[in-house]
Amino acid sequence: MRPLLLLLFATAACNNFINSAVPPPPPAGSPTLQQVDTFSYPVYLTAPPGDSSRLFVVEQGGRVKVLHNDTTRARPFLDLRGKISSGGERGLLSLAFHPQYASNGRFYVYFTNPSGNIRIVRYNVSTTDPDSADPATADTVLRVAHPTYDNHNGGQLQFGPDGKLYAGIGDGGSGGDPNGNGQNKHVLLAKLLRLDVDGASGYTIPADNPFATDTSGAPEIWAYGLRNPWRFSFDKSTGDLFIADVGQDTWEEVDVGEAGAGQGKGLNYGWNNMEGFHCYPPDPNDACSRGGFTLPVAAYAHANGACSITGGYVYRGSKVALLKGYYLFADYCAGTVRAFKYLGGSSISAPLNLTEVLSPGSLVSSFGQDEKGDVYIMTLNGTVFRIVAAP
Repeated sequence: MRPLLLLLFATAACNNFINSAVPPPPPAGSPTLQQVDTFSYPVYLTAPPGDSSRLFVVEQGGRVKVLHNDTTRARPFLDLRGKISSGGERGLLSLAFHPQYASNGRFYVYFTNPSGNIRIVRYNVSTTDPDSADPATADTVLRVAHPTYDNHNGGQLQFGPDGKLYAGIGDGGSGGDPNGNGQNKHVLLAKLLRLDVDGASGYTIPADNPFATDTSGAPEIWAYGLRNPWRFSFDKSTGDLFIADVGQDTWEEVDVGEAGAGQGKGLNYGWNNMEGFHCYPPDPNDACSRGGFTLPVAAYAHANGACSITGGYVYRGSKVALLKGYYLFADYCAGTVRAFKYLGGSSISAPLNLTEVLSPGSLVSSFGQDEKGDVYIMTLNGTVFRIVAAP
């Protein structure tokens, strides 16, 4: 059994850290993992709106595979091998279906091209085969130049409750953000972007983006001060935004943008002045200014093999009543799975340690969510699991 991680949490009342003791094991009806299938380096899973029979699995090497009622179709939905760079943190990293996919057939992919630069490209589904994309419809929506480093590419695409396309972009790589992108509002690296993609091609700037008419920042930016927002998600019920931002050497964090407060509009999450709740670079007295920064709601240390947070979803499925309303996340190296309920402000519930009942192993690459709100876990070892209730 792996040692347990030490989680630190802030409370709304006193903003102090609470050393969370090992929680008791979940009660009867606890969650467990059901293997769905295996793939080649799966890094994401999603489903089109309104489609409860299919899942789409993104393979880092460049393919999107289709699962029909848990049976994998041999022919890929989309095959971008040869058109991307892959390996390490590069590759085909995410997929998002347009909210009106059933009528317009549009979907979007996020990848690193052969030069290592970030691309968001729109495709249309084939007019003759719903399980195949039409490669001739490729339309490059956004180009983001990436420095010479091959890490911190971000990779998540999600349509928000507002129908806009959000994209999480890493800080450009290396360590410590040497180019200062986190606090530079004139570059797209180290940001959460928000785009209106309802036009005939490309994108336009939503009028309510924080810098839409303010020259102090790039108009595409929704939030900034992020190191590598590999995975973020919106709560299907509340619309709250959860960002799991991968840390540097010491701390991993979960940031929140509340729906009622603008879902993170214009927020500065602190990188590279803050790592978790702490000053960066590390200060023995932790005495740096925190003014203007939105601190995480949860953070955990690099202890007992932990190294990198893999963000998930707030559980809104029907299979595991115990998890309803809990935000699930994991650690890539340690293979631990944790969950908490967001209570508003900077307050969260006591955490659930789900590691003993959800044991995907190390290399947890991503979570996924289907149309019904059920949640999946995948690892770079190749396995896709569904979270279900134990018999």
